[in-house]
Amino acid sequence: MKLTIQKLTSLSTQDLIDLAKVWPEQTESDWQGSLSEHHALFAAVFNERILGAVKVRLNGDHGELRDLRVREVTRRRGVGLYLMEDMQAQLPQVKSWEMPSDGEAVTDAFMQACGFSLTGNIWKKP
Repeated sequence: MKLTIQKLTSLSTQDLIDLAKVWPEQTESDWQGSLSEHHALFAAVFNERILGAVKVRLNGDHGELRDLRVREVTRRRGVGLYLMEDMQAQLPQVKSWEMPSDGEAVTDAFMQACGFSLTGNIWKKP
């Protein structure tokens, strides 16, 4: 099977189980809120299981990323980078991206690898 990046439009029972592994501190209502007109939930899927995900708020040609995370057991295998690259390719109308910094060194290195630069406490990509 191939890793694919999917924009989720609804959440199956299995999606809920998988998202609970990605974001154990969140609830179903947190994820359902990302399935609306100006919000999107993108998931990295392998063998019909979600390995990582990111929430996107869309405002014209601007996208704000939140809660980017890959399951711990799957990290360091390119899943996050592929998620970021493919998600951006699926939203060609978005010309600028932002994501709040969490202050973690590993996130800093990852965001730089994705072509973002830190301005204050916000990661930006023109």
